[in-house]
Amino acid sequence: MYKLSIVIPLLNEAESLPELHSWIYDVLTKNNLSYELILIDDGSTDTSWNIIEGLALKDKNIKAIKFQKNYGKSAAFQKGFELANGQVVITMDADLQDSPEEIPELYRMIVEDNFDLVSGWKKNRHDPLSKTLPTKLYNWAARRITGIHLHDFNCGLKAYKLSVVKSIELYGDMHRYVPALAKYAGFQNIGEKIVQHQARKYGVTKFGLNRFLNGPLDLMTVAFMGKFGKKPMHFFGGMGTLMFLIGFGLLLYLGLNKLFFHQSALKLAERTEFYVSLAAMIIGVQFFLVGFVSELIGRNSSTRNQYLIEKQISE
Repeated sequence: MYKLSIVIPLLNEAESLPELHSWIYDVLTKNNLSYELILIDDGSTDTSWNIIEGLALKDKNIKAIKFQKNYGKSAAFQKGFELANGQVVITMDADLQDSPEEIPELYRMIVEDNFDLVSGWKKNRHDPLSKTLPTKLYNWAARRITGIHLHDFNCGLKAYKLSVVKSIELYGDMHRYVPALAKYAGFQNIGEKIVQHQARKYGVTKFGLNRFLNGPLDLMTVAFMGKFGKKPMHFFGGMGTLMFLIGFGLLLYLGLNKLFFHQSALKLAERTEFYVSLAAMIIGVQFFLVGFVSELIGRNSSTRNQYLIEKQISE
C-alpha cells in the first residue's frame, strides 16, 4: 500500500505539468514517501495528455485518465478518489499555485495527529481583489451554514484519510464542500494548515463568474442533504405544518372576530388578511406534499438503508 495518493485534476496545463511532476518527485523522494500520482485530464484541448504520457514512461507511479470532454473538477476528483489506494490522499491543483513542499506535513497531520481531513489555508493569497473579496464572503457563509470553522473551504490543497474519500460522492460543483460532506459522513476531526500560495506562473484561471452563483446554491444543497437527505419529511413536513397552522389560526381569528365582535364590518372576502391566511394554508399543504413525495422517492431508493460502517465484529 502506498503512503500517499496524490490526486490532481487538470485542464490545459501542459506548461506546468513537467515542473509540477519534478517538484513532487523531489519532495517525496527526499522524505521517503511512497506514492501514486493520479492525474485526471478533464478534457484538455492542448498537449497536456501528450505530456502526461511522456511523464508516465519515466515514472511508473503515475496513473492517468483523460475525459472525453470537460466534466468539471468534482467529476475529476470523484474518479481520482475511486482510483486512490494510498494511506493518505492529497489533492492539489496543477497550476503550480499549490506547493508540494506542504505534502510531508499534511501527511504527518493525518497519520500522527489523527485528523480525518486537513484543509489548506491560503492566508496570503496572490490573487486580485475581485477574487479574494468574494472568496472571503463565501467562506464566511460556509462556516455559518456548515458549522465547520475553516478559513478557506475552496483551497485545492487538502489531505484525507483514505476512508474519507471512499465514503463521499462528488458531483456538480461539490468539490468546494468536501469538508462538509466528510462531516455529514461522520468524520468530525477536521483540521487546517496555513499553506504557501504561489502566483500563477503559466496560463490563466479556468474559473468564471458563474462560480459566485453556483457556489452558494451548492452550499445550500450540501447543507440540506447532510441534515435531511434521509428524512426530507422532517423539513418539508415541519415547514408545511407551520405554514398551515399560521394560515388556519389567522382564518379562525378572522371568522370568530366577524361572528362575535364586528358583525357589521367588512365581509371576510373583502379583507386582505383572509387571502393571506388562504395563501399560507395552500403553501403549507404544498410543502407537506413535497415532503410526502420525497419520502416515497426515498423509500424506493437503492441507498435508503446504506450506512457507513467503521468497524464490525462478526462470527
